[in-house]
Amino acid sequence: MTITQDSSAPLIAVVGATGAQGGSVVRALAESDKSYRVRGFTRDATKPAALELSKLGVAVFAVSLVVENEEEVYKAFVGADFAFLVTNFWEHVDINREIAEGKLLIDAAKAGGASGIVWSGLPSISKISAGKFPHVWHFDGKAVVTEYGRQAGVPFVDVQAGSYGVNFINFPFAPVKLADGSFALQLPVSPTTVIPIIDAIPDYGIFVRHVLELPVFPDGGEFVAYAETINVKDLALQWSQGTGKSISLRQITAEEFKQRLESAGLPPHIVLDLSDTLLAWDEFGFPAVPQGLVRSPRKWADYVKDADWSKLLA
Repeated sequence: MTITQDSSAPLIAVVGATGAQGGSVVRALAESDKSYRVRGFTRDATKPAALELSKLGVAVFAVSLVVENEEEVYKAFVGADFAFLVTNFWEHVDINREIAEGKLLIDAAKAGGASGIVWSGLPSISKISAGKFPHVWHFDGKAVVTEYGRQAGVPFVDVQAGSYGVNFINFPFAPVKLADGSFALQLPVSPTTVIPIIDAIPDYGIFVRHVLELPVFPDGGEFVAYAETINVKDLALQWSQGTGKSISLRQITAEEFKQRLESAGLPPHIVLDLSDTLLAWDEFGFPAVPQGLVRSPRKWADYVKDADWSKLLA
């Protein structure tokens, strides 16, 4: 059923509607056999992705979701029955800004009358590791917002995203070509380190839709959106099988990994963030609980088969 304009259908306000997660939520709602009105937020309503949303029946709402624009942010949520909220740490790499903007979105959704909030959070690596890995700001900031949301007085659900498959196209997770023509994932993790992985653009939204379509909105719930949990050795093996290229894991030290990041010119706090992320995954894992869904998300082997690796693995 397509997205409707019928006022009897619930109105879902979607942050980041032209992005990976928000866009996935919109498409998942459009695929549902239930009727929804969708208000999609974007900073630029004239860009192609926003125009495509309009064709789907989405009410595209242009707004900058920053603290300095608080009054307009509050207006954006007026009348919404449910809200999907997400922040983008990597846009500015500032934990304090992410926390402030996340809290603003929660406050605005509550003031706008939302009867349920779905938030894209992440667990606190500082807490999981008992302070051993205190620098994973892109996780810990979202965890602070999650705690704030749970105290906001509006039914609140956290739908966390596993590791994006597309991450392995990009530095520093992409494989490195070696002198013999083979490729190696040069990461500070053991072959048995397990990663929950998801192809976010087509699949993250089905987890949010699952939450919205449960008989009772699961206030206080925590879901992890992933297609499968896979260890790094098997990830490399399936990658090799799907591409015909020789790809293996070369476990490097934390210091070697940090040097790679530093040599690429990444800021010192991001060097710490990324290295602590992988070291924490290696030692403590990434908590992930399977969820019943409307359809099965694509597994890593499917992603490998369909993705264009021609430039990366040349």
